[in-house]
Amino acid sequence: MSLEKLRDWVGRTQAVEDFAAPFPVRALTATFDEKDPDPRNGDPLPPLWHWLYFLDTAPQSRIGPDGHAERGDFLPPVPLPRRMWAGSRFAFDGEPLRVGDTIKRISTIKSVEPKSGSTGSMVFVTVEHTVSGARGASFVEEHDIVYREAAKPGEKQREPKPAPTDATWTREVMADPVLLFRFSALTFNGHRIHYDQPYVTGTEGYPGLIVHGPLMGMLQMELARRSNPDRIPRSFEFRALSPVFAGGPFSVQAHREPDGSIATWIADGKGGLAQQGKATFR
Repeated sequence: MSLEKLRDWVGRTQAVEDFAAPFPVRALTATFDEKDPDPRNGDPLPPLWHWLYFLDTAPQSRIGPDGHAERGDFLPPVPLPRRMWAGSRFAFDGEPLRVGDTIKRISTIKSVEPKSGSTGSMVFVTVEHTVSGARGASFVEEHDIVYREAAKPGEKQREPKPAPTDATWTREVMADPVLLFRFSALTFNGHRIHYDQPYVTGTEGYPGLIVHGPLMGMLQMELARRSNPDRIPRSFEFRALSPVFAGGPFSVQAHREPDGSIATWIADGKGGLAQQGKATFR
């Protein structure tokens, strides 16, 4: 399908409603190995934890070869096989969502853009989500998805540049397959790169299971907010730079910038910069 035809998807919208039940919050708290009390109705939902809801429930008969729902419904049918979460941006302008709320998400395809990289052609799709709770609009999220060509014979991953070494706050995380499985289960994510070793190495050409970009993004936001417990988030953004592979540790790190914002990043097991972000607070 031509790029011009793919751009016909720009402007398409989708509305989804859900109930912010307590169990997913309790389960993710356990997955993150936190000691928070069990959630109760009325408790604020932490930033980014809405990813526990609005889950895509495509029928099994409509699952594509990569484990995602087949393309061409809401998301455009980009004819490139590899898909990754490239990054997200959030503006927290309203009241936070709360456990027990009926919540709503309105999604709009904002852009479909081709690019070229060292591994060939890519297409970036940006989706804007407006998320509301019982007290009206809570925040707006922009989500970037990148589609890439199939792996070429002998293709190797580029070495990431070194991560910063001046963190004020740090958390070590063991990226084992159980962590990846639990997060995939909680977000109903069937993408095979996170659990199917023969697929991710043989079909997509990566050296191992890939840690979810949004999992690392949530951990970045968690480190920033837990290190600043008396402040209210205003915005957060993160961008994926290099994959993190399961089987070893990675590090979530952050420090305060001169302007008061919190720079966050992910350092892989070799100290490479895998993901970077920034949080601001009121």
